[in-house]
Amino acid sequence: MTGVVVSSPHVPRVNRVDRVMLQVILALIPGTLVMTWYFGWGLLINMALAVTFAVAAEAAVMHLRGRPALSTVTDLSAVVTALLLAIAIPPTLPWWLTLVGVLFAIVVVKQLYGGLGYNPFNPAMAAYVFLLISWPVAMTTWLPPHMLTDHPLSLVESLQAIFLSTPPGGTWDAISAATPLGEMRNQLGENRMISEIRQSPLWGDFGGRGWEWVGNWFLVGGLYLVWKRIITWHIPVAFIAGMLFVAGTLWALDAQTHPFPAFHLFSGGAILGAFFIATDPVTACTTKKGQLIFGAAIGALVVVIRTWGGYPDAVAFAVLLMNIAAPTIDYYTQPRVYGHAGGSK
Repeated sequence: MTGVVVSSPHVPRVNRVDRVMLQVILALIPGTLVMTWYFGWGLLINMALAVTFAVAAEAAVMHLRGRPALSTVTDLSAVVTALLLAIAIPPTLPWWLTLVGVLFAIVVVKQLYGGLGYNPFNPAMAAYVFLLISWPVAMTTWLPPHMLTDHPLSLVESLQAIFLSTPPGGTWDAISAATPLGEMRNQLGENRMISEIRQSPLWGDFGGRGWEWVGNWFLVGGLYLVWKRIITWHIPVAFIAGMLFVAGTLWALDAQTHPFPAFHLFSGGAILGAFFIATDPVTACTTKKGQLIFGAAIGALVVVIRTWGGYPDAVAFAVLLMNIAAPTIDYYTQPRVYGHAGGSK
């Protein structure tokens, strides 16, 4: 009896790109549902638009490059990029800005560098920063959580706001509100103390009302990724530790001009950034020691930029800055090789 002899490995690979990306999508579900509950249908509409635009853009680019599009589209990497961007942008952002952001992420940041595995920057965060710098008013027009508004937007009103730019009542000022990070920054700029600022109904136990529960449920999804070994603990733990250390130091120096460290963690996109964005395997560090440095530096930069920079939520800026440094950090944190000079004996 004869047969075909094949070389190893004889066990099929389990960490295929599409399987990894599917686990990330599943991990996003708890936070997405809670965010929809607090901020309305706009998030789900943005997700549907972003995914549609991303898949179409990636297929078009692959066609222009003369390469098969099906395998690239079905690896779900474009879908994950679109979902992360949709979560980061305001839920009533005009549809054409979502299209511009997705095109920038997929075409410019990802495909023009060679596609998945070659992009030096996180595509979703690069697109978010591009939109924020280019259209700052639209990108900072957020809805308040449902318990703080007299008129939460219905599905039809959300569609009208996104596709027709017609908010209920005729003006965005009637339905929009500052984010907790933006409000904290504005009030501190007016020389108000933390104890005064926290008297606003916008605040919850640690961060902004609604926002802290969104962070809690993205944390559940992040822990799921660690449990499934899609990511390791190094970057998220270092990110959170770096953030809390810098925030805690500032708070200890002056608790009336710097918020309690947990405020930074449970307001804005810190938890999402720690588990879903900074851990991007393409743009993050690969060595374990490098991942600790990478994550801690992002967390520290987030607090520094939030405190002295020009934008309230600094996760995207911090991630992009450290994406630049990742290759250098990896170079200097390579583990010693057994048997070589300087290695283990």
